Amino acid sequence: MAFKAKIKVTLRPSILDVQGKAAQHALDNLGYCTVESVRIGKYMEVTIAEELRAEAERVCSEICQKLLSNPVMEDFTFELEPVN
Repeated sequence: MAFKAKIKVTLRPSILDVQGKAAQHALDNLGYCTVESVRIGKYMEVTIAEELRAEAERVCSEICQKLLSNPVMEDFTFELEPVN
C-alpha cells in the first residue's frame, strides 16, 4: 500500500513575504485594489510506500522537517490519502 501526501509549506506569519508583496503590488497595478494581501507558498505531492498510515505520517513529517521546509522560517501541513 502507499499514501499520497499533499504538502503545503508557507512562510510563518512573522516572516516578510517578499514574493507575496510583489504579487500584491502587481495586482494593485492591474486594478485589483480589493486584494489586501498575498502570501506565496509551496505545494508538493509525495507518494510514500508504507502499509500503515501512522508510519506514512511519520515519514512525511520527517521529510518536511529535514528537506521540504525551512523550520526556522516556514510551517508545513499535510494530508494523506491512500493510493491503490
